[in-house]
Amino acid sequence: MRKTKQLAVTLASIMLVGSLAACGGNNNNNEGNNAAENTGNNSAATNAPANSGGDATEEPAEKIELSFWTLGNVDYEDLAAEYTKEHPNITFSIQNTGDQTAHHNNLTTALSAGSGAPDIFQLEIGFMERFINAQDKFHNLYDLGAKDIQANYLDWKWKQATSIDGSFQLGLPTDIGPTVAYYRTDLAEAAGLPSDPEGFSAAIDTWDKFATVAKQFKDKTGKYFSDLTDLTYNALRDQSPDEIYYSKADGKFIGDTNPQVKKAYDFTVKGIQEGWISNFLLWSPEWGQGMNDGSFAVIMGPAWMAGQIKSYGPDSSGKWKIAQLPEGAGNWGGSFITLPKEGKHPKEAYEFISWLVNKENQLKSFKSKGLMPSIPALYEDPEFINFKDEFFGGQQIAVEYGKAANRVKPVYYGPLHDQTDTFFKNALKNVLEKKADPAKEWDEAVKQAKTLAERS
Repeated sequence: MRKTKQLAVTLASIMLVGSLAACGGNNNNNEGNNAAENTGNNSAATNAPANSGGDATEEPAEKIELSFWTLGNVDYEDLAAEYTKEHPNITFSIQNTGDQTAHHNNLTTALSAGSGAPDIFQLEIGFMERFINAQDKFHNLYDLGAKDIQANYLDWKWKQATSIDGSFQLGLPTDIGPTVAYYRTDLAEAAGLPSDPEGFSAAIDTWDKFATVAKQFKDKTGKYFSDLTDLTYNALRDQSPDEIYYSKADGKFIGDTNPQVKKAYDFTVKGIQEGWISNFLLWSPEWGQGMNDGSFAVIMGPAWMAGQIKSYGPDSSGKWKIAQLPEGAGNWGGSFITLPKEGKHPKEAYEFISWLVNKENQLKSFKSKGLMPSIPALYEDPEFINFKDEFFGGQQIAVEYGKAANRVKPVYYGPLHDQTDTFFKNALKNVLEKKADPAKEWDEAVKQAKTLAERS
């Protein structure tokens, strides 16, 4: 799950019950290194019967307690208790943290010290690069049978936790954060645009059409079409083929030669200069108020953004719907379940985590906490697709998230992604706030990125 300023928000925590979960994150990396309210470190252990039952001549199963560090608003403690009922010899000591930075720093400290790491650890995708190369500190899940279940999950999601050479699997997939277009139906109608999701999606199904519609909308209504420079840039950036700023093969900076990065930058500059992107900042009070009062028509964000819209815009209930982004989708957020090597019971731990993230339990997590599943077979499950959200006009929003999830392509970010991304976001901020020259700002961002790459 990922950190955003409202970290504790996963997909539909939001979508179903308005709960905040720990899935902010960025489109696979940091988008705003702020954690939400810390839910605290609460230890809970499931209690098992004195023996596992069975024939009186059988040897009693070994009593095993597995420590499990979880992140944010998840239902894993309930599922662990359910697992113990079926496997009485397996109990769990669960530590839940709402601050994802502290959560991952605690693991880093334990791994460095060689003691104190849990048997099972929930790893948010934004921190993947910190741990993916520390393979000596984790069990390779391929050695424990992960290849047998790999086909059940979205290919791009699985690959986020796979080593570059494909030989090491760090974690099993949990939730995801596919990006969509949230839009105000009342504002669309006022501008003469289709207000139904299919019609609105068709009206903006290429970025050129999006820009044309956006300018016409601004000219007609006087309101902004897109909410933020950051989210506009992200939406195009994450449609890069295979890589964004850095080469997967050798780690070299390629952001200045990746045409999709330049397209994202130029498109955002166009929106700034034509006045259809707002001058609000991500997570600012003004941005939140804009959701409520209709200052802009579109938010290009992940599934868990639904919770932000509900939280910030209670008066806008029934006025929002969800459409598809032009030309594809990205992903912002999601997590994996990993097994630090310090754990003494990898076989039992793997049996549990493979059960924890199976189809049945991902559906339970979706229904109880709004965690968007990473198993595409669920996108056709009646219990998934028939969910309707009255805040979004009674739309079957899970269907739209499923469509977006299937449009995401694997993309490599690299360990320097966040710092590099900040250079380009700052360049756009200067264009927005200082009316700086876009070409000079681009050149400066590229220069900073190259310097960073050379020093790292």
